[in-house]
Amino acid sequence: MVAKIIETNPTPFQKIAIDPITLDIIENALRNARAEMDATLFRTAMSPGIREQGDAFPLIANNEGKMVVGQFGSFLGGFLKNYKGTIEEGDVIWLSDPYSVEGAISHLNDWLVILPVFKDGKLVAWTCHFGHQTDVGGKVPGSLPTDATSIFQEGIRIPPVKLYRKGVLNEDLLELVLNNTRTRDWCRSDLNAIIASCRIAARRITELCSRFGTETFVSATGELLERNKRAMAKLIATSISEEKVSFEDYICDDGRGYGPYKLKATMWREGEKVILDWEGTSPQSESSINFYLNENMLKMFFGIYMIMVFDPQILFNDGFYDLVETRIPEGSLLKPKYPAALSCRTHGIGRVFDVLGALLGQRTPEFLNAAGFSSSPHLMLSGSYRGSGKYYQLFQIGFGGIPGRPFGDGPDGHSLWPNFTNVPNEFLEAYFPLRIERYETIPDSGGPGLHRGGNGVRIAYRFLEPGAIAIHDDRWFTYPWGVNGGEPGWRSRRVLIRADGSEKVLAAKIDDIQVRPGDLLIFDTWGGGGWGDPLARDPALVAADVKRGLVTVEGAKRYGVVLTAGRAVDAVATEALRDSLRKARGETELFNFGGGIEELRERCVAETGLPAPVDPAHQESVRAA
Repeated sequence: MVAKIIETNPTPFQKIAIDPITLDIIENALRNARAEMDATLFRTAMSPGIREQGDAFPLIANNEGKMVVGQFGSFLGGFLKNYKGTIEEGDVIWLSDPYSVEGAISHLNDWLVILPVFKDGKLVAWTCHFGHQTDVGGKVPGSLPTDATSIFQEGIRIPPVKLYRKGVLNEDLLELVLNNTRTRDWCRSDLNAIIASCRIAARRITELCSRFGTETFVSATGELLERNKRAMAKLIATSISEEKVSFEDYICDDGRGYGPYKLKATMWREGEKVILDWEGTSPQSESSINFYLNENMLKMFFGIYMIMVFDPQILFNDGFYDLVETRIPEGSLLKPKYPAALSCRTHGIGRVFDVLGALLGQRTPEFLNAAGFSSSPHLMLSGSYRGSGKYYQLFQIGFGGIPGRPFGDGPDGHSLWPNFTNVPNEFLEAYFPLRIERYETIPDSGGPGLHRGGNGVRIAYRFLEPGAIAIHDDRWFTYPWGVNGGEPGWRSRRVLIRADGSEKVLAAKIDDIQVRPGDLLIFDTWGGGGWGDPLARDPALVAADVKRGLVTVEGAKRYGVVLTAGRAVDAVATEALRDSLRKARGETELFNFGGGIEELRERCVAETGLPAPVDPAHQESVRAA
C-alpha cells in the first residue's frame, strides 16, 4: 500500500472472536447500508442514466480496502497501490481515469468517489460509489466516441484528487471539471448524490462501531471475508477440473470497419487455485472498444457466476481472491496500453460474462447458460430546440433477451445488470423532443430451446426536433449462441426511416448521425440463446408463448409445434413435424453459434444489410508494412 493513512490513534486492532448472531446482524446491516446507498443516489441524482436506469455501483470495504458488500469487487486495490498522497479523516477522493486505478472503473464517464471511514481516530472501513455521467467533455456529446484512437479524445481525465480535504470542499477543482462537461447541472447533482450515498453508508458503519465496538466491527468484516473464502474453496474444488477448458467469443466490430475481435480464455485448477488465462485474445484495437479489465473485477465476475449457479446464499465479497489467478496479456483488447481509447468498452464487459459462463459450464452442461444480452447498448441524442436554442442531451441504455437457463426461460427485455431499470417512456417524452411509437418485445427473437431464450426489444423513436444520434451496439454480426441443442437468438438491427420514407440500416457503432423532425429510428436489440432441445419443449408452453405474443405461429414450427386456426396444439401434426426435424438435423450440439466466422462474412450483407467487418489482422499487417 503506497497511500499513507493518517490515524490519530496508533493502537492496532485486536482480532476477536465473533459469535454467529453478532456476525449475522453486522452482515445484514451492511447489506442494508449498501441498499441505502442506492436509494440515496437514485432519489437525488438528476441524469436519467443514474436516476431512472441505475447505472451506478456502490461498495463497502473493510479497513484494508477489500469489498465486504457490493457488486463489482473492490475499486480500492489499484487506488491504494498507486496513490502517493495521504488519507485523513474528512477526505473525499474523486477520480475518473481508469489508468490511475488499474481499470477499477472502465471509462471516463464513470465518476468514482472514495470515502475513508474513521472511528475514534482509526480507519475502520471505506465506502465507494461510481456512476455514469451523461457527458464529461471530449469530441462528441456523451463523451463516448466510437472512432476515438486515444483516451484524450474521450473527455476530461480526473486523476485521484481530494475533492474534500479534511471536510473542506475544493470548489475551484469542482468548477474546473464541470466547465468541461456539456451537462454541468446534471454532473454536479449526480456527483453530490454519489457523495451523499457514501456518507450515509459511513454513518451506518460508525453506528455499528458505536453499538458493537470498533474491534468487533473490524473483526466481523474480516470474518465475512474468511467465510466467503472457505465457501468458495469448496465450490472450486468440486466444480473446477484440473483439465484445461477453453472458449472464445467475439466483439463484432470496432466502429471503424474491422472485426470481429476475439476474447479467448482457458481455465483450469491447480490445487485449490483457479487459473483464468486470456492468452489468444485479440491485440488491442486502434478504436475505443478496448476494455481495461481490472483483475479483481474479473475475479469478482468469476465469483458471481460460481455463487449464483452453485450457492446463491453466499455473500459476494473479495475474500476468495487468493483462490483465483488471472493472466491477461499486456497490449491485448483486455489490457490495452496507455493511452488507448476505452469509451466503447461496454461490449467487452458483457462478453466476458458469456465467456466465463461457457468455461464454467462445459464440464457440467446441466449448469451451462446460453449467450444472452451481454452488453449495454447506448443511444445518445443531442441538439438544441428550435426557437429557444435550449440544449438537450439524452443517454439511454437498451435492454434485450436474457439467455435460456438450466432452470427456465430467459426473461424478455431485460438488462445485463440485474439492478438496472428502463427509462419510462413518459419520462423520455416529457423531457426530450421525441415520441416513443413502439416499445415491445420482438417475437421469435429469443433462441428456441427446451428453455426459450428471452426476446429482444424494439423501440421506435420519432424525433420532433433537429439533433444528432450516436449508437453503441453489438451482436449484429455474430449470434448470441444456444447451448445443449438450443438455437441462437436473433441479432441486433437499427433502421433509420427518414420523414420522406427513405430507409437506411445503421451500423452498430456510429457517431453524429443527423436527424430531422419526423425521422423514425427503429432500434432492435438482440435475443438470448436457447437452452436444450427445442423439440423437447412442452407444446402447451409454445402455444402459451404464441398467445402472449412472444412466439409467432410460424416461429412455433421451430419447436416442431403446429397450431390450429384457434391456436391450439395440433398433436398429430406436431408429432409428425418433430419426427421430420429430428431426422433432418442429426445430433444436437453443445454450442450452436449460427455458423463460423467466415461463413458469417459470406452471409453478412444478405442477412444484415451491412458489409462484413474486415479481419483485424489485416489492419495489423498494413500497420507493420
